[in-house]
Amino acid sequence: MTGEATGRTPGMSHAPPAGPDPDDNRRQVLYWRLLARLFDGEEQPALESAGLGVVEDIGLPSALLDPGVSIDSVVQRYPELAAEFDGLMAPEADEDGGRDRAAEVRRAALVSKVLLNVFGSGSGPVSAQQLARWQSDAGWLERALGCPPGGLRGGRAGGPGLEGGGLGPELGAIEADLVGRMRLREVLADPALAAQLSPSMSLIEQLLRDKSNLSGLALANAKALIRRYVDAVAEVLRTQVDKATVGELDRSTPPKRVFRNLDLDRTIWKNLTNWSPEEERLYVDRLYYRHTVRRTAPQRLIVVVDQSGSMVDSMVNCTILASVFAGLPKVDVHLIAYDTRSIDLTPWVRDPFDVLLRTNLGGGNDGPLAMAMARPKIAEPMNTVMVWISDFYEFDRSQPLFEGIEAVHRSGVKFIPVGSVTSSGRQEVNPWFRERFKALGTPVVSGHIGKLVHELKTFLT
Repeated sequence: MTGEATGRTPGMSHAPPAGPDPDDNRRQVLYWRLLARLFDGEEQPALESAGLGVVEDIGLPSALLDPGVSIDSVVQRYPELAAEFDGLMAPEADEDGGRDRAAEVRRAALVSKVLLNVFGSGSGPVSAQQLARWQSDAGWLERALGCPPGGLRGGRAGGPGLEGGGLGPELGAIEADLVGRMRLREVLADPALAAQLSPSMSLIEQLLRDKSNLSGLALANAKALIRRYVDAVAEVLRTQVDKATVGELDRSTPPKRVFRNLDLDRTIWKNLTNWSPEEERLYVDRLYYRHTVRRTAPQRLIVVVDQSGSMVDSMVNCTILASVFAGLPKVDVHLIAYDTRSIDLTPWVRDPFDVLLRTNLGGGNDGPLAMAMARPKIAEPMNTVMVWISDFYEFDRSQPLFEGIEAVHRSGVKFIPVGSVTSSGRQEVNPWFRERFKALGTPVVSGHIGKLVHELKTFLT
């Protein structure tokens, strides 16, 4: 046959067009199933059957498709999968820029399991066991993103020190919803059920709001949970503060020429040219001393925190942070909490647990009233830091509060406005105040608690 008769160009072969890549199809099946379960909740038989076929075809357990099975259970039965979940959603790019489509399918199956377990939280009553299982699965999500458990939710293993981005608040909201759907008082009254609870910001918030309605064993278990959370967060913050507030040497002050400050090694090194081999003796022309004088910390740190309904997590974190700074030498810490009333919590500032039990979270706010309580505490303005944590929504009291803040700042006090103090860094600040703080030269500090520690460090050292 000729080229004209066949319709083909002589010398060229025409392969049939390539079909869809089977791995791409498998990956799409898994993600379509995930979306269907997240947004509908009801099983779609065709997608469920196709998803089961995919996971079995690539050698993964069918338990990955069951949202009722925790990731802990999967890993216990298939321990070889544990390492695959770590950093799962933060994979390193291939150096050659290529794609391993089979690996992408496997990763899609594991990612689907994590996302479905965390974000498919369902509805209806929640048991202590279900909450504990969700908290564990949320920990696996954080690990999949390259964070330690609690890293995005402000939890136990270093939450306050990590940036949570936009996901942290979402996880917190889901957890708060689960806690709200749990019969918490009944759980706390049962020691076996209470033991299943892991302290978290959402749980602590609920406990603090409900503490006046608890009594007996339920109240004792609630206090134990609050204490565990406070101690865990305080341990993390204490480490951060210790690292941040190591005093720098003040070389503008000459070292004291006393024996205990003698730098023997440097003295010998600097005088080695005076060594006499014949006499085997070192002649010293000059003695060198260590600089031991460090910049002194401010005499007073005044922390004013809004305890209204929108600032619960800030109240908890700031109370713990204030107690940590109160433990530093030469730092006199005062703590004031306010909503429509103000309360001076300074006598209990070293025990954040005691402080939190004395607070009444919620309600509105009255900043000028808190300022009236805080200003008399300023003894030496140049040696005073005032940290004010609030979203600054004061409405008709905005101008009086700002005038008080402006007067404090101009007196020489180091004034630090903070939008909130959370693990995720989420903050919402009244734009009216934000602009005026910026013009005043005291811009609002990011809500991340690590930023506040750093800001205080620059003044404390």
